[in-house]
Amino acid sequence: MAARDDSVIEIEGPWTHRAVSAGGTRFHVAEMGEGPLVLLLHGFPEFWWSWHNQLVSLSAAGYRAAAVDLRGYGGSDKPPRGYDLVTLAGDAAGLVRALGEANAIIVGHDLGGLLAWTMAVYHPKVVQRLAIVSAPHPLRLRQAIRADVRGQAWATRHTLGFQVPMWPERRLVRDNAALVGRLLHDWSRPGWPDERTERLVRRAVQIPGVAHCALEYHRWLVRSLPRPDGIRYTRRMRTPIQVPTLQLHGALDPCTLPSSAQGSGRYVAAPYRWKLIEGTGHFPHQERPRSFDTQLLGWLKDPEPDH
Repeated sequence: MAARDDSVIEIEGPWTHRAVSAGGTRFHVAEMGEGPLVLLLHGFPEFWWSWHNQLVSLSAAGYRAAAVDLRGYGGSDKPPRGYDLVTLAGDAAGLVRALGEANAIIVGHDLGGLLAWTMAVYHPKVVQRLAIVSAPHPLRLRQAIRADVRGQAWATRHTLGFQVPMWPERRLVRDNAALVGRLLHDWSRPGWPDERTERLVRRAVQIPGVAHCALEYHRWLVRSLPRPDGIRYTRRMRTPIQVPTLQLHGALDPCTLPSSAQGSGRYVAAPYRWKLIEGTGHFPHQERPRSFDTQLLGWLKDPEPDH
């Protein structure tokens, strides 16, 4: 298990850093504000810093925002297994309870979004509201990949490349994690990421163990499909989601196409809202934080978010 690297992870700011144990695993959390809990789940290849803008905006709006390093990332533990969406959903549910709440608003981006969808099905009592960023419902994503070989299947070709043992880990961290920098640029609007964010993300992925753990998420998504655990997951995820759900997506996203994310509402049996963030790619909460926050905070304040 890799040692925690505070110099990379505990970035100074108006937030506080703490370690929280849930289910025998220790997680690093950056936290700010008081009020209803909003748990923020980052995606690949980032860490809690993905949400640094929202820590400030959510706390200013009267929420307690908590951005976690997911299992295997950043300052959190890096166990040898547990990178399936079911275990990860259990991590997040345990974190809500470990943070002293019975339930929370869950916001997830990219793989953190797939995790958030899963959490709403497997741990519905812990999810008060669900906000998904740049992530179709897992079953909708599979449909899009099968139906659009030149579109979504090609856009997610990196996931297939990650199935090879060992070599992708080495490639991810080679040359000061240059590939991570390219992915951030390729998946976002022109002009993003800023120099600081790119530097921080590239440093964080080089923490011992992170590259391997991050790729294990992608490996489970593909390798589980024909296995009993994957088949059980598919059946379970057909369960309709029963909490208000907001789905935000970058209009220019080349990694997860907007057309692939649209249609996820069929899996939601509660008030559902779909919004495109214009002028953004795969990281709308970072590329256009003000536009993103307007949509998120407006929805959170709406007592009947049905459209």
